[in-house]
Amino acid sequence: MKKLWGGRFKGSTNKQCEDYTASIQVDKRLYAYDIAGSIAHATMLAKSRIISKKEAAGIKAGLKSILKEIEAGKFIFKQTDEDIHMAIEKKLIAKIGPVGEKLHTARSRNDQVLLDVRLFLRSETEDIIKGIAQLQKVLLNVAEKNIKVVMPGYTHMQHAQPILFSHYIMAYYYMLKRDKARFAECLGRTNVLPLGVGALAGVNYPVRREFTAKLLNFPKVSENSVDTVSDRDFIIEFLAVSSILIMHLSRLAEELVLWSSSEFEFVELADAFCTGSSIMPQKKNPDVAELIRGKSGKIYGNLMALLTLLKGLPLSYNRDLQEDKGPLFDTVDTVNDTLAITGELVRTMKVCSNNMAQKIAKGLMEATDIADYLVLKGIPFRQAHFVVGSLVKYCLEQHKDFHDLKLAEYRQFSPKFNQDIFSFIKIENCLKRKKSTGGTAPLQVLAGIKKEQKELS
Repeated sequence: MKKLWGGRFKGSTNKQCEDYTASIQVDKRLYAYDIAGSIAHATMLAKSRIISKKEAAGIKAGLKSILKEIEAGKFIFKQTDEDIHMAIEKKLIAKIGPVGEKLHTARSRNDQVLLDVRLFLRSETEDIIKGIAQLQKVLLNVAEKNIKVVMPGYTHMQHAQPILFSHYIMAYYYMLKRDKARFAECLGRTNVLPLGVGALAGVNYPVRREFTAKLLNFPKVSENSVDTVSDRDFIIEFLAVSSILIMHLSRLAEELVLWSSSEFEFVELADAFCTGSSIMPQKKNPDVAELIRGKSGKIYGNLMALLTLLKGLPLSYNRDLQEDKGPLFDTVDTVNDTLAITGELVRTMKVCSNNMAQKIAKGLMEATDIADYLVLKGIPFRQAHFVVGSLVKYCLEQHKDFHDLKLAEYRQFSPKFNQDIFSFIKIENCLKRKKSTGGTAPLQVLAGIKKEQKELS
C-alpha cells in the first residue's frame, strides 16, 4: 500500500519492518486529541489564508465525521497506517478527496504527536488532581469520624507515643496535598502549544501559532522549534510526580496490610476488597492493599524507562521517542485506578479502637511525657531521660506498666515525683498537651480537619 510519505522510495516497506515500527495499536487512544488538534490547525490555516475557508470547512466536516465513526466503533485501525495521525489523514483523504491532502500543510508528525500527547496529558492530569481530591475527602471523613480514637504511634516500628488515629490518617492527607500541588505545577509545563514548529526548523508559511493556542486553550506557545520536537521533559515530570504519589499510596497500603493482620487488628478491611486462600479456608487476604503496594514497582519502572530512552538522544526528533507513550499510558491508567480503589478500601474499612487501646495500655508509651514532667520540675532533659530509662527498665523487670506503680516506686528514681504524676500520664492528658502546631492534640487535629474540609469544598 502506498504511504503518504512514499514518494522518495522505490519499493514497498518490508512487512516485518512495518509491524515493528507501527504504533497504531498504542497511540490510537489519542484519536480525539488528534482530531481536535487537526480541526484547530485547519481553522488556523484558513485564518492565515494558507487554505480557503471552504477547504477548511470541508476538512473539519470530514474530521468530525471520522470522530463519530471511531466513537461508534466503525473505524478500522490498520497496522499499515503506522500511527493514529496517518490513519486519520488517510481516512480524511478517502472521504473528502484531494482537499484532505492540504491538512498537513505547515505541520509535521513531529509537532503533531506532541500536540496530541500534551492535550491528552493535560486532560488526564486534571482528572488525576480530581482523583486525589476525592481520596483526600475520604481521608478527612475517616479522620473526623474517628476523632476520639487513640492509637500507638511508631518509630522504627516500635511503640513510641500515643497519638490520635485521626492524626495518623491526616498524615496521608497532607502527603496527597503535596502530590496535588506537584501535579498542578506539572500541568503548567505541559500546557504549552508545540504545533506550528514543523519537523524541527519552523515552517515556511505565515502561521498564527498564538491563534491556534487560543483555540486549544494553551496559555503559551513553545519558544524553540528544535527543543519543541525533542522535548519529553513534561512526560518525565509527570512520571516522576506519579512515582511520588504511588509511593505515598503504597505506604498507606502497607499500613493497611499490617493493621489488618492478626498481630495488629487495628482495622478490618471489607470483605469486598479481600480474597481467600485456595487451600486455607480461614484466610482473609488484603490483596487489594498488596496490589496497590505492588503497582509502585511498574510506575517507577516507567519513569526509568523514559529517562533511559532519552539519556543519549541527540537533537532533535528521533524515532526512539515513539516509545514514550507506553510508559505514559500505563502510568495514567494505573494511577487513576489506584486512586479510586484506595479511596474505596479506606472508606469501607472498620476501625478497631478497642484493640488499639489495649496496645497503648501495655506499651510504656507515656515515657517521654514522664521525662517532660521531670523537666517541668526543674531537672535537665538529659538527666530526666536517664531517670525515666531506669524507670522503664524497672517496669519491664517487674512486669508492670506506669499506671501500675505506686508513688513510692516512682520516688525510688527521683524525689521530684509527686501525686500529680498519675494525672499527668493519663492518655487524654498526654494528647491534650501536644497542642503545638501540627501536634496530635484533639482540638488541634479537629481544627486541621475543618480547615482542610473548607479548603477542599
